[in-house]
Amino acid sequence: MSMIGIDLGTTNSLVTYWDGKQASLIPNGLNKVMTPSIVGIDDSGAIIVGEVARQRLQTHSDKTLANFKRYMGSNKTFSLGKNKFRPEELSALVLKSLKADAEAFLNEEVTDAVISVPAYFSDAQRKATQAAGQLAGLNVKRLINEPTAAAIAYGMHEKKDDITFLVFDIGGGTFDVSILELFDGVMQVNASSGDNRLGGEDFVDVLIRAFAEHHNMKLDKLKGQQLANLRLSAENCKQALTSEMHSSMSIRVKKQNYDMSVSREQFNDFSADLLQRLRQPLERALNDADLHGDELDSIILVGGASRMPIIRSLASKMLGKIPSAHINPDEIVALGTAIQVGLIQNDETLKEIVLTDVSPYTLGIDIHNENDQGESGLLFHPIIERNSPVPISRSDLLYNASDNQSKIEMGIYQGEALYVRENIKLGTLKLKIPRGRAGSESIDVRFTYDINGLLEVEVIVTSTGKKERVVIEGNPGLLTQKEIEQRLKSLQGLKIHPREKLENSVLMARGERLYENALGEKRAYIAELLQLFEKTLNKQDLAEIKSLVNEITEIFDQLEQDSPLH
Repeated sequence: MSMIGIDLGTTNSLVTYWDGKQASLIPNGLNKVMTPSIVGIDDSGAIIVGEVARQRLQTHSDKTLANFKRYMGSNKTFSLGKNKFRPEELSALVLKSLKADAEAFLNEEVTDAVISVPAYFSDAQRKATQAAGQLAGLNVKRLINEPTAAAIAYGMHEKKDDITFLVFDIGGGTFDVSILELFDGVMQVNASSGDNRLGGEDFVDVLIRAFAEHHNMKLDKLKGQQLANLRLSAENCKQALTSEMHSSMSIRVKKQNYDMSVSREQFNDFSADLLQRLRQPLERALNDADLHGDELDSIILVGGASRMPIIRSLASKMLGKIPSAHINPDEIVALGTAIQVGLIQNDETLKEIVLTDVSPYTLGIDIHNENDQGESGLLFHPIIERNSPVPISRSDLLYNASDNQSKIEMGIYQGEALYVRENIKLGTLKLKIPRGRAGSESIDVRFTYDINGLLEVEVIVTSTGKKERVVIEGNPGLLTQKEIEQRLKSLQGLKIHPREKLENSVLMARGERLYENALGEKRAYIAELLQLFEKTLNKQDLAEIKSLVNEITEIFDQLEQDSPLH
């Protein structure tokens, strides 16, 4: 039985393993290391994951889901055919696909996993990720922060000591920044900050909004497929502006073509608010680490969105040096999860590495505000300060606020603001206390934050000595263990698309997408190819199918290259 490392991304996911000497990427059924984090259902009602779902995102937008990682830890549900799924269930389907790829590659059962999460994920989001692993049939041995995973991969690659570096991690849906120090075999996180609702998809959104404004177009009036076409065009435009100074966007609505040229300078202007949001966590991390940009030895860019010139330019201007670009930003987090697997397995080649991490945010409770006249609201009372080394356990003594109070109910929060209304509520703590005068009864509240970034709360009622672990209630984003077991049975009953037919299904889905975007002779030509391929599939001659797959793939590559959406 094996343990794997998984980079569970908003846009793409990767799976890795530690081979005893180094971290290695595992290919999927299409022999690619990146699997799109997209889930859908095919025409037979079977669940599809990855590239085949990505190809159908445009043509079957009502049967395909993406970007659900952004809603981890919430009670949001998504409809897919006759079924409704929570974000962790959709993530579980992606994890299940990665697990199957690993088992096919390693030729043995996979039971355990290390899964990466954004450093700025809340307690609820981390617990939802653990639940997703459990639903996928994995024992999650460790959740590792994405910048920390990238850092240990970078440290192994560089094999240097006594260096301080900053990890700038921006993926499809989240942004993290961490400052780390490597010395005497210890990889220490000094500060971490971020925004778990900011990523590459937001830069696609600004292009979509600019396009709609340019044509005085109301996005809510577009059909699902039209919106999917617009998003694909915006994504292609964003990618093109990485290497070119100009690109364009184009869609067809009701037999009318709409297009717009975009320069890199215009894209920068569209993205001004997003760039400002990127600056704030950078400044906070530097302040918390008590460093200036010129004191850093290196800047490591992580995540596909870090390829954008405006991101590299922002990092260079703020930190005073050119970011390092010699490690693939799409793969570095995944490689770090594999190294963490090796550390858990006590591999001798890694025995000298010690990894420390921090709590990226402040954790605390709400308390009575004596100066409140009904407008300000409850105050935030920190118990564990941000960037405290983990694991950590801290306690504070609190008192009853009113006479004859028989119970205490307080909110548990994550954030940095003075008033709790501006912070993120994680749940509610409730317990009974003996009645007494205001200030006469006290409770000792202990917060314990573990290496997985999960929060546990314990209290002692001082007058009685009664100690109990308090269940954090009132968070609709968390599944109970019983609910997890029930949903696990439901997922096991789903019909999953056969892995061995993945390549053929991707080609058909890709052809259908190209057909819908084409007109005239080109459209008729694609239809002929799809009919020929379907006829060949029915003959079940594997050699002939393989040959035709290669031939049609080359044709589709050329058609896509010539497409105005490219």
